[in-house]
Amino acid sequence: MRLEFCPYNLIFKRPAGTSRGILNEKITCFIKIYDESDPSRFGIGEAAVFPGLSPEADERYFHKLIELQTNVMLGRQTDLSKFPSLQMGFEQAIRDFTGGCSGIYYNSPFILGKTDITINGLIWMGDYDRMISQIEEKLAAGFKCIKLKIGAIDWKSEVDMIEYIRRRYDSGKVEIRVDANGGFSMDSAMPRLKRLADLDVHSIEQPIKAGNPQLMRFLCDVSPLPIALDEELIGKFTTDSKIAVLDEIKPAYIVIKPSLEGGFSGAEEWIRLADEREIGWWITSSLESNIGLNALAQWVATLKQTRPQGLGTGALFTNNISSPIFTDGEKLGYNPDITLDYEAIAKLDWRKLEI
Repeated sequence: MRLEFCPYNLIFKRPAGTSRGILNEKITCFIKIYDESDPSRFGIGEAAVFPGLSPEADERYFHKLIELQTNVMLGRQTDLSKFPSLQMGFEQAIRDFTGGCSGIYYNSPFILGKTDITINGLIWMGDYDRMISQIEEKLAAGFKCIKLKIGAIDWKSEVDMIEYIRRRYDSGKVEIRVDANGGFSMDSAMPRLKRLADLDVHSIEQPIKAGNPQLMRFLCDVSPLPIALDEELIGKFTTDSKIAVLDEIKPAYIVIKPSLEGGFSGAEEWIRLADEREIGWWITSSLESNIGLNALAQWVATLKQTRPQGLGTGALFTNNISSPIFTDGEKLGYNPDITLDYEAIAKLDWRKLEI
């Protein structure tokens, strides 16, 4: 067996506002697995590293890729436990290869076009007018769950945006989630959580910065608004560390990002531990290309989760890879008459192991 990788720079159609600044582009890395007797047939995966967020987003990343390449050639195991994006990409490539190199990672009615996945409408950070415009677009498209990234503009304007939605739709018609990305201080958190609860907001992701478990536990205990952990899950590589964060903080929900939390196998462990504790959860993508999103959606479809998922980022990039995944309003579906564009993928700048 052989492994090759290809760094790929995804270009945003329009600047994307996040708590970590404005994104115009994002690096990712594709991985392919093949038998050296027939290099034309390969399994494809995406190791969607996220600079500034992924625990392995430093000089160790490509060193580990070379180690993985070498070990695949030698038939040896590689410890990827602290490299979640590589774990995710490698799992995808292996699944695709063993499944026939056709872009099928998980079998379910989803890949036959018989079911779909409900997704939330993500509102990117920006100025007030731009965010209101995005809200209008999502509501017009029929989204019943809107997720607002907050913290980019002043608090009053962000409340105004939520009030704007609530004047038109009550919580029975449109669910509102907010993601603070750790932007609240302890002094501001409680009055803001109270105001959001008064507006029938469904939940808030990561109100204060990760790494403050006692303070987060306090907020979860006293908040009138359900709290979801997001960044708090990153870097928890062992079962014991995952159990510790859930048992110490006791959140209402967790937001699982497989590319940041150990691939499919790591995410499935988070789900099992959450279910055992009656903690709700949903899955979110990590700005993958359509290669990673295709695999992620197929996996999510097998979970039979009715809660809206955070998978609507496939149309963000100008240079995405064609895939069977498509969105129709709040539904993400799979067109079985279309396959991943393996011809275009094969022409990318693949890095071979030099022997």
